[in-house]
Amino acid sequence: MMTRRLVQLFTGLAMYGISLAMFIRAGLGLDPWDVFHQGLANRSGLSIGVVVIAVSFLVLLLWIPLRQMPGFGTLCNAVLVGVFADIGLALIPPATHLAVQAGLLTGAVLVNAVASACYIGAGFGPGARDGLMTGLARRTGWSVRLSRTLIEVTVLAAGWLLGGSVGAGTVVYALAIGPLVHILLPRFMVGTGESKSAKEPSPANC
Repeated sequence: MMTRRLVQLFTGLAMYGISLAMFIRAGLGLDPWDVFHQGLANRSGLSIGVVVIAVSFLVLLLWIPLRQMPGFGTLCNAVLVGVFADIGLALIPPATHLAVQAGLLTGAVLVNAVASACYIGAGFGPGARDGLMTGLARRTGWSVRLSRTLIEVTVLAAGWLLGGSVGAGTVVYALAIGPLVHILLPRFMVGTGESKSAKEPSPANC
């Protein structure tokens, strides 16, 4: 059981990073957090993978006043998604035709959904951004949906101002990822005692 959970965790995080690279190469827009990551990468000159890792650990600092405790999966998520995003960008060339862009975007959404179901279902702890959302909801009494909306609108606006890519892919991701993970998550839940109800992923993060 533990072996399956670990394989599922690491596979999911690798796929999540690759899906981020696919979104970028599609060139049709990113999810809110990755709009922010891309904007920071554009302004700083750092690779987007390095930015994803740095932002993950900065977000984890915000867990302290929220009294959140990271799990093993949380720390793996903070490092590996960024590593595999940079690997994916090195391997996947930019799409230059709309049909290829659309195909790459579709594939990115599907890979991201499977990745999310894998790492959530492994039960080793939420990603830094998911934990921020749920911790804020618990400490303020706000709903998870309100907390998520406020956080994602904030990072989306900041990312757009920094030059991150907002477009059709941003909308497609927002509409598709929740239902897809809801369908996939029960198939990837391992016997960790957690509820099999789907949790809406952030993105990440993770």
